[in-house]
Amino acid sequence: MKNILVVFTGGTIGSLAAGGTIDTEDSASFELIRLFRQHDQNHRQIHFDTIRPLRILSENLAPDAWKILIAAIEAARPEQYDGIIVTHGTDTLAYSACALSFYFNAAKIPMLLVSSDYPLNHPKANGLENFICAIEFIRQINQAGVFVPYRNQQQIIQVHQGARLACSLQLSGDFFSVQGKSYLHFANRQFSPLTSSAQPSPRLPLKAVFSERIVMIKPYPGLDYTRFNLDGVDAVVHDLYHSGTACASLQWGENYSLLEFIKRCGQQDISVYLAPAIKSADAYQSTQALIEQGAEMIWNMSIEAAYVKLLLAYGNFDDKREIRDFINADLAGEHL
Repeated sequence: MKNILVVFTGGTIGSLAAGGTIDTEDSASFELIRLFRQHDQNHRQIHFDTIRPLRILSENLAPDAWKILIAAIEAARPEQYDGIIVTHGTDTLAYSACALSFYFNAAKIPMLLVSSDYPLNHPKANGLENFICAIEFIRQINQAGVFVPYRNQQQIIQVHQGARLACSLQLSGDFFSVQGKSYLHFANRQFSPLTSSAQPSPRLPLKAVFSERIVMIKPYPGLDYTRFNLDGVDAVVHDLYHSGTACASLQWGENYSLLEFIKRCGQQDISVYLAPAIKSADAYQSTQALIEQGAEMIWNMSIEAAYVKLLLAYGNFDDKREIRDFINADLAGEHL
């Protein structure tokens, strides 16, 4: 008998479509367990306990929701279970997967986030398959850590490490690990390994405190940095183009140059972090200029992981060296 805690939070997997609108519905969450029992002949070997600390569409999520979710999981005494399954919407799935990966970095049981690209009553929905994979992971693999099983359309299920999951592709419901490196494949109720997991750093207990003083900026041609008010900001995490670059030129004016923005942040004692970028022997001149100007590069980590890790870093530590050490530590396999 496997004892599994299912944590319902809403999302498409906990929604129904009616009258042209998709929204969360109480009955939809428990429909997932009913469908599993209908499709699994060994379902009596699984005992479910359920809690529902949240009922939201995940686009409405803010870091305070992670505090509620974490508190509910801890109150349920996770050590008494063989595994935990968190149902979650797809829009902010990658961010929540990172938040739970980092916070529960010392967990001794598997935790899996399960989503669906359509409501469960839709013929294209993958939610039940993802849920079955999560249960089989607890049955067969039983590896501690946070994982996300997900089947893209016309593909077999991939199991992603939570801290390596990237947001869904534009105009798509498909998910991939950064660099396309999933952890496991799941087909015919069997798992096959794809990548080895990096040995994490020593486990680090954390407070569920996510800073509200971090700003994330996405680059695009014509980004005017004078539009940003930096009052009450401790740090900026700046996304980069795929080559690990952003505008370091003054050709079109200082207001479009990240170099000038970094200088302005330095004058206000605001740290600027850049991600994602692969560390290599060579880097573009623009990237080198940004680093020389004082930006701190978060190497070999997704932007989602870098952002959430900074929220926790500034929520848990005051000393800049402690913050830097926390960023550099590999807590949940987030470093490539």
